[in-house]
Amino acid sequence: MSALDMETKRKLREMGVGDLADALEAQDDALTMDLPFAERVRLAVDDAHGAFTDTKVAGLIRRAGLRYPNADLRALDLIEQRGLDRTVLAELATCRFITANRSVVLEGFTGSGKSYLASALARNACHHRIRAHVIRMPDLVEAWTLARDQTQGATKFLRKYAAFNLLVLDEWLLDQPDEATRTMLLELMERRHDTGSTVFATQYPKKDWHQRLGGGVRADAIMDRIVHTAIWINTGPINMRERAAQTQTL
Repeated sequence: MSALDMETKRKLREMGVGDLADALEAQDDALTMDLPFAERVRLAVDDAHGAFTDTKVAGLIRRAGLRYPNADLRALDLIEQRGLDRTVLAELATCRFITANRSVVLEGFTGSGKSYLASALARNACHHRIRAHVIRMPDLVEAWTLARDQTQGATKFLRKYAAFNLLVLDEWLLDQPDEATRTMLLELMERRHDTGSTVFATQYPKKDWHQRLGGGVRADAIMDRIVHTAIWINTGPINMRERAAQTQTL
């Protein structure tokens, strides 16, 4: 295909199809000159769509705030030794739990790989072009405290965190939330219930949640919006952080 003139390229970029302009420009006449016009256009569109998808996925990953940006569900170590179920992980990789608005609870002690697995789930969602976000609970509480002091800040805060298709709350219940935070969590869980998927990475088993949420009806209400349809995963008995450190010293 002949090189595009500057005006044609300008018009394509003005219309927001710069990737298509690049794909058309990059076509090798020696390889495509004998192809029908429609086939050459199809090849250019395929190349442009691939570039568009790669750019979109990269943007989603960058904005997701992953603690482990390169976390990969396909690269988890010691799956059987940690007691992780490959079938469950394969199902999570399809992202159907997100479209079904189901939550996931990753439970395990410090160093067992909860944060890595949570980042892997979020990164996988980005590859499916699903909007995901990862935040530590202490950071969420700090953002909430700052938002409450601003005009319409609480409303904007709740709207923002309710909007993510997948929200990962790392270090869930690491610190016991105060009354204001429990009120926020109830409202946030209510807004996300049946509209989004939430991943909770926590050291605490379900039996401890009620007490750490302050007990009473508010704790009941928060748990009621989480636990019944959640997928529960224990991240196992191996300290993956310690194992990684030992591997590096060998």
